Formats: sequence, structure tokens, C-alpha cells
Amino acid sequence: MSTLLSVRGLVKEYQQRGAKRGDPLFRAVDEVDFDLEEGTTLAIVGESGSGKSTTGRCALRLIEPTAGSVVYDGVDLVGLSAEEMRRRRSQMQIVFQDTYASLDPRWTVGRLLAEPLELHERLSRREVRGRVAEMLETVGLEAAHADRYPHEFSGGQRQRIGIARALMLKPRLVVCDEPVSALDVSVQAQVLNLMKDLQDEFGLSYLFISHDIAVVEFMADDVIVMNHGRVVEAGRCADVLADPQEPYTRALLAAVPEPDPAAARDRASRRAVVEAGLRAAEAVA
Repeated sequence: MSTLLSVRGLVKEYQQRGAKRGDPLFRAVDEVDFDLEEGTTLAIVGESGSGKSTTGRCALRLIEPTAGSVVYDGVDLVGLSAEEMRRRRSQMQIVFQDTYASLDPRWTVGRLLAEPLELHERLSRREVRGRVAEMLETVGLEAAHADRYPHEFSGGQRQRIGIARALMLKPRLVVCDEPVSALDVSVQAQVLNLMKDLQDEFGLSYLFISHDIAVVEFMADDVIVMNHGRVVEAGRCADVLADPQEPYTRALLAAVPEPDPAAARDRASRRAVVEAGLRAAEAVA
């Protein structure tokens, strides 16, 4: 198994709102390192504001990193020209959380899915229609849905359309930015199972961003835990979740809902101990 994506020393800084000239920049991502092996899923988990989405966007250069390297398939993407990046875009795609914002409501589903092909490949209209129909069926929709608009679909169906669009150019890397957090639990399961099936079918590598430990446990082979822009723990997903070494990771796990009342009381007791330890660790830091 080879490394598809290797990130080293990734930094992203922003000018804070209301800041004056000379004020320090806000460091949203702070010296982040990770490797994603081909055909596997690496999850980035953390609370809102931990820097995980910014990290994923920097990895695709949708946001320009302030410093560090992003080596994709042996090539450092940082510093490549716009034209050089454009040639590699077909290999790297993203699935967004908000399907209302990411799918143009004025375009039919067919046009949304055809656009990547029109930008990157030279195909006839008939070939484009065929590819669109094939991909819709691959994600569990119907070819006839190409003539409909995004608002005519449920949330789970819209996310299937988002996944279909991401896969139109047969990428190797897909960044999944909270792809199921806006969906009902039953629909989440359907979409996650679909993503697993597609990974097996197409040999995809996922950089999977989520705050949901249960989703991460189901999807990921490896995991990094982020807090305040830094990686606080990393390793095989099963190992990290079974025996977390850092107080912050233990606090995340303690916050996972427990349906069994007796177990919930026990977890609440453990959570209090963990949170006390976390506050003590932050005080020392």
C-alpha cells in the first residue's frame, strides 16, 4: 500500500476581524502532519472550530496554505501554478456538507453532473448524457432524475447527487467534509454504506472530516484528532477509539450519546472525571 497524500507542517493563518495592523494572525491550522494511504479512509475528527475543514480545503488547495507541504502522488501541490493545479483537479474532489449551497438550484441535475466532464474531457453530448445516467444509477438514483432540479430531492438524495458529481471524473482522492451531518440517522446509514461500496468499487481514498465519533468509527481506517488547529492524537482508528491517550480525545468519546440509561449514568460519571482532567491539562499547558 502506497501513500497517496502526505501533509507536513501545514499552517493556515488568517487576519482576525477587527484586528489592527501589526496584530498577530489567527492560526487556524498549526503545523499539521498526516499521511493518507491509497484506498483507505483517514478521518479528521474534532469539535467545530478545531481546524479540520480548513485542513481538508488546504489539502486540495481550495484554500491556500500559509506554510507547509501537501504532497499528492509524489508532487507537492503547494506552489504549483493555476494551470498545473487545474490538470490535477480531476484526481481530487470534495463532497460538501451543505447540499443547498453546493448544488446550483438553477441547474438541472444533469447539467450539474455534466459540468466537470465539459471542463476536463472532450466528449460528445451523447457520451456526456451516457456518463451522467450511468453515475446516477451508480449512486442509487434513476437516469430520468437528470432532468430534475436539486430542490425536488430529499436531503439524502441531494447528497447522493453531490457524491455523483464528485465521482464524475473518476478521482483517486475525495475529501468528505461532514457529508452526513445534516441527514437523519437512518439516511446517514444509507449514504455511509453507499460511500463504502463506492470506495471498494472505484478504489477511492477518503479524507473524511467529521465531529461524529460513531460515523468515524464506522468509516475510518486511521484517524487524527484536532483541537485548536493542532493534531493532539493520531493512529489506527480502532486503537485510538478503544484506548485514547489524550484527555481531549477521551472527552470527545465521553460526549457520545448512550441509549442505555444505566450506561449513560456511568458515562456521565466518567465524563466528569475526563473533563476535570482536561481542564487540569489545559491549565498546565
